[in-house]
Amino acid sequence: MADLRTVESLARLQLAARRCGLELRLTDVPAELEELITFIGLAEALGLEPRGQAEEREERVGVEEERELDDPAV
Repeated sequence: MADLRTVESLARLQLAARRCGLELRLTDVPAELEELITFIGLAEALGLEPRGQAEEREERVGVEEERELDDPAV
């Protein structure tokens, strides 16, 4: 059963992880808990991965492209 105690515990765990230089990512969260976290506005702060996004995120890890912007035409 998802309740505010569960969300508070996750928030405290996320805070502890960040203090250690880590980040908590929640995946495969039960729908009821996901809805509660989203409803109270903590989805991003708790690292809640939208359903189906975890695999996509893994593919992009470490892939950054750096380019210089062209000078605008005068």
